[in-house]
Amino acid sequence: MTGVTSLAALVVAVPLLFAGVADAGDRALGVLLDDLWGGVLDVLAGATGVDVLAFPFMQRAYLAAVCVAVVGPLVGSFLVHRELAMIGDTLAHAAFAGVAAGLFVNSVFATSVPPLATALVVAALAALVVQTLVDYAGTSRDTSLAMVLTGSFAVGSVLITATDGGIAVGINAYLFGSLATVSRGNAGILLAMTVVVGLAVGAAYRPLVYVTFDEVGARAAGIDAGWYTRLLAVLTAVVVVGAMQIMGVILVAAMLVVPVATAAPVTGFKRSMAASVVAGLVATVGGVTLSYWFDVAAGGTVVLVALATYVAVTGTVRGRRRIAVRRDSEATGVAADGGDNGT
Repeated sequence: MTGVTSLAALVVAVPLLFAGVADAGDRALGVLLDDLWGGVLDVLAGATGVDVLAFPFMQRAYLAAVCVAVVGPLVGSFLVHRELAMIGDTLAHAAFAGVAAGLFVNSVFATSVPPLATALVVAALAALVVQTLVDYAGTSRDTSLAMVLTGSFAVGSVLITATDGGIAVGINAYLFGSLATVSRGNAGILLAMTVVVGLAVGAAYRPLVYVTFDEVGARAAGIDAGWYTRLLAVLTAVVVVGAMQIMGVILVAAMLVVPVATAAPVTGFKRSMAASVVAGLVATVGGVTLSYWFDVAAGGTVVLVALATYVAVTGTVRGRRRIAVRRDSEATGVAADGGDNGT
């Protein structure tokens, strides 16, 4: 009888425990997003007169924008230097298939599976499949990326049409991005993803850099280059799913590449990575703001601002180099004339 009573107490206590943990987590998230982050933006709104900073849904959008601007270049710096820039596009299409799978399950079985959760699982599996094809099937990297990309998009399109297009409306926000889709829960998930990615990159920074710039030397030094490549691919999947809320599946790969390309003139890997984060912040915060003001797609606006920043930085750097070369040539010409300046 005592055992039955204990089991009954356990059955009652476990749900209550999970409910208590979930409630505590929700309160903590409310303090973090509403009181701290929201409070800071409220102060900025009052000081600058920019009312958009005081809107709760825009505060969540700005938080998501900052997170994307940090983790995108953080992971993208390794991808670009390893010539793996297209993996972001591949995993974005895998995330699309994951979202479609989540919406399909919810529609058919009347459940409430979070589409972002299924997107993360499918994108992470796709990242591992890409590396497996390279390591064990002898497939070239670009071929494996193309196969996974097209296969993922095919799965997503089949799932959408399998319900007579019933989930097509729900998937549009994930395809093109939307400020309105960044709920408090999604903002919390993205913030957690940012912390996880930041900690993972920080913990594995040295071997990741070694594998990025000298994979052969890293293998000779006993570093498991394949493992770190898979880790980088999974982190890319996490970034893709996180950025999908604002950028949309179609444009999400841009934040892995464009800010890193913008920071290319900066010497030193750490300094270049920091500069790429700054470029990412300019693109995401500026893009989200312009998207609200002109009522246009957030993802497209962020990418256009990122590209404009790249053009501006590249043009400025090239202009300065031309001026420096011209000055050097003029100085050389004066020295060749014997320094008399033509007199």
